[in-house]
Amino acid sequence: MPIFSLPSAYGIGTMGKAARDFVDFLVEAGQSCWQLLPVGQTGYGDSPYQSFSSYAGNPYFIDLDELAADGLLMPEEYRNLNWGDDPEKVDYALQYVTRYPVLQKACQRLVERNDAAFAVFCREHAYWLEDYALYMAIKEKNGSASWFEWPEQERLRHPDALERARKEQKNALDFWKAVQFLFFRQWDALKRYANHKGITIIGDLPIYVAADSADVWADPKQFQLDENGYPTEVAGCPPDDFSEDGQLWGNPLFDWEYMKRDGYRWWLRRIDFQFRIYDTLRIDHFRGFDAYYAIPYGDQTARNGRWRTGPGIDFFRTVNRELGRRDIIAEDLGFLTDSVRKLLRQTGYPGMKVLEFAFSSRETGSDYLPYCYGPHCVSYAGTHDNDTIMGWMVNAPEEDVAYAKEYLRLNEAEGYHWGMMRGAWASAADLAVMQLQDVLGLGTEARMNIPSTLGGNWQWRVLPGACTAELAKKLHRDMEVYQRLPQKNQKKSAQKS
Repeated sequence: MPIFSLPSAYGIGTMGKAARDFVDFLVEAGQSCWQLLPVGQTGYGDSPYQSFSSYAGNPYFIDLDELAADGLLMPEEYRNLNWGDDPEKVDYALQYVTRYPVLQKACQRLVERNDAAFAVFCREHAYWLEDYALYMAIKEKNGSASWFEWPEQERLRHPDALERARKEQKNALDFWKAVQFLFFRQWDALKRYANHKGITIIGDLPIYVAADSADVWADPKQFQLDENGYPTEVAGCPPDDFSEDGQLWGNPLFDWEYMKRDGYRWWLRRIDFQFRIYDTLRIDHFRGFDAYYAIPYGDQTARNGRWRTGPGIDFFRTVNRELGRRDIIAEDLGFLTDSVRKLLRQTGYPGMKVLEFAFSSRETGSDYLPYCYGPHCVSYAGTHDNDTIMGWMVNAPEEDVAYAKEYLRLNEAEGYHWGMMRGAWASAADLAVMQLQDVLGLGTEARMNIPSTLGGNWQWRVLPGACTAELAKKLHRDMEVYQRLPQKNQKKSAQKS
């Protein structure tokens, strides 16, 4: 469940009390992990996989009540504003126009305090924070336009233009740095709370970065760009049974040859930072490290793309050598070749198994069927890109649903979602992760994302009070039955029996 899906009175989930309450629910339910979507600052389209920075946190997740408790806000400055009237959906446009003026007040007070912790944060994070703040300030000055549309001197980072922007936009620079200080102060407190309760945080690292991002603007040599800073080819997926035009993501592609010569330093910094904020990291689109699909820049579909060779095992060996062995999950979904499977074996990372893929009538002998799982994998009923279990039961092909019902012995009285989740819990997979929407038995109305669509995604929120003590008790019992309780709870359960 992503942060933005938490309940709150201010239109979007935050890192405040509701987040700690959810951690408490997980503990009572016998859980050990909380998997999130990326927590980066989103832009046009609201996708957490298209962020303005690989490092910056989403300002929307800053809890306003905690800012008030810190003396940075007055309650009347935010509690009576219009935060929307639908507690089950995030209105991102409303967040943009309402939340930033409130954060401006808090950040101005923080800067005026000459807070020593803020100064330390700015020094320690300068390697990314300076470029991020400058990028956001110049972007704001240019009417929020993509950096590709900025005046040439700013777009191509002429030193005189950047120095002029630093002087003229000092207040904006202070604001964006202060926003990140507030984000990470609250994030660190939430993660400490979760870890203290025995809950580890699984983060999500998109393989690509957004074209309109501080990452590409500040370090263009890491990407396949022409002399004017425009991509030569962009990322996506080829046409398949689900999309006759393929998927055109539009992200700039990495210049892997340059990155290798540079010792993958850009990636090492990025991964090292992620492990400062997460305990475990899911790397999105793992197959892109073996081979990636490159689409000519300017094309309107993904039809004319071609496969290119990725960095392969050399990249992961470098990561292990420089950063040490880390707790990584490989998102190895989609059409997998023998070379991708080989790379997964070479890395030793666990891959993902998704039950909703197991019952497809388009193929036989699916390795997503639970009996195929070895222990070294992570089992899911569905992911953020899939329909909910109850939505899948309605919208999937009839023969697929019939097969699932027969294979898993699903019955309506228990709830199809419980039967499907039990299929994952009963498997040999070392870890099983469920979407909260599925635990609650919600339908397609609670689906998180429909790939290759713009608008209406990334909006679902859980209603206050949905995570009840009764639900926690039911989950806890199933964790006992399938021996998935955290170790310390397993001992307590054995003592009770």
